[in-house]
Amino acid sequence: MKLNKKFVTVFAAAVLLVQSALPALAATTIVVSGNGADSKNQANVSVSQTTNVVQSNNANVTNDVKANANTGGNKANKNTGGDVSVHTGDASVDTKVSNTLNTNAASVDCCNKGDVDVKISGNGADSRNNVDLSVSNNTLVSQTNNANVRNNVDAYAGTGYNEANKNTGGDSVIRTGDASITTEVSTSANANSARVGANGNGGKTLSAWVVGNGADSRNDLDLYFGHDLNVVQNNSASVYNKVDVDAGTGSNKANKNTGGDFVIETGDATVDVVVDTMTNFNWADVDCGCLFDVLAKIHGNGYDSRNEIGAVFDDSLGVFQSNGGYGVDNLVYADAGTGYNESKKGTGYDGSDPYIQTGDAESYVEVTNGGNSNVYGETPEWEFPMYGFNLNISFNLRDLLEFLMG
Repeated sequence: MKLNKKFVTVFAAAVLLVQSALPALAATTIVVSGNGADSKNQANVSVSQTTNVVQSNNANVTNDVKANANTGGNKANKNTGGDVSVHTGDASVDTKVSNTLNTNAASVDCCNKGDVDVKISGNGADSRNNVDLSVSNNTLVSQTNNANVRNNVDAYAGTGYNEANKNTGGDSVIRTGDASITTEVSTSANANSARVGANGNGGKTLSAWVVGNGADSRNDLDLYFGHDLNVVQNNSASVYNKVDVDAGTGSNKANKNTGGDFVIETGDATVDVVVDTMTNFNWADVDCGCLFDVLAKIHGNGYDSRNEIGAVFDDSLGVFQSNGGYGVDNLVYADAGTGYNESKKGTGYDGSDPYIQTGDAESYVEVTNGGNSNVYGETPEWEFPMYGFNLNISFNLRDLLEFLMG
């Protein structure tokens, strides 16, 4: 991922990276074994794991930027004798506003680890043996972002509004430098990345045995495995961009002069505006693989024994992704001018002519908006062609953070 822009004015980011792993239940073993005749044996085991990851960001950003560069507004009026010249330098304004807001990243392991071995064996005649095993996992990942951004940029670069009026004798000359404005406004807000369980959770085994118990024994083995996973990702963004830029080299006056030549030459006026807004991205990759390889066996129990294994596997998954807000509102006013020059009511030498030559006026505006993308499952690749660079985003966890954090 290459990003060939540099934004240094404003940086406001809230990043929370959570890595949460459930405790290992290595070699969980439940054994009811070797008990005498007429005994009553019961094992109740409950293993419950709850993981809650709650990430919330709220950002309110207002950027008010006023930039002014001016070499114009000069006057050389009512002079007698010699030449009258007004030469201005260049006026340049370069404005960059960058907002990077609200990033949540969570990497959560969602399953119990380790093998489970349950065994009822070798108990005497007429014994009553019961094992109740409950393993429950509850995982909630909740990520919420709210961003309100207002960017106001008012930039002026001017070399014009010069006067050389009512002069007597010699030449009256006005030459202005160039006026240029470059404005870049970039807002990146509201990205959620959740990777749940993609850490090799599979490969666990469950073995349940009811073997070798005596005649007339009653053997019950009840197993329950429940897994409930919810991923909730919400974004709300409101972005208001107002850009008002004016580059001018014109509005020069050389009027009512007597004698010599009357010359007005203006430089170029250039305006370059880029407004880039990207908001509201959700990416969730869920791959828990919590189910076991199961081996259940009833074998070799005595005459008239009653043996039962009951197993319930319940796996629930919910992924909720939403994007909203008041959207993006862009107002761009770009004006580049070299005109509005005057050379009138002058009396020159015989054969002399008033002369006005303006430079070029160029205005370039590009507005790019991208957002409101929800992806669940495979890693996406989004491409946003923008002025001056191409942005390729692969939203895995590392690339997402590198992109958002610059």
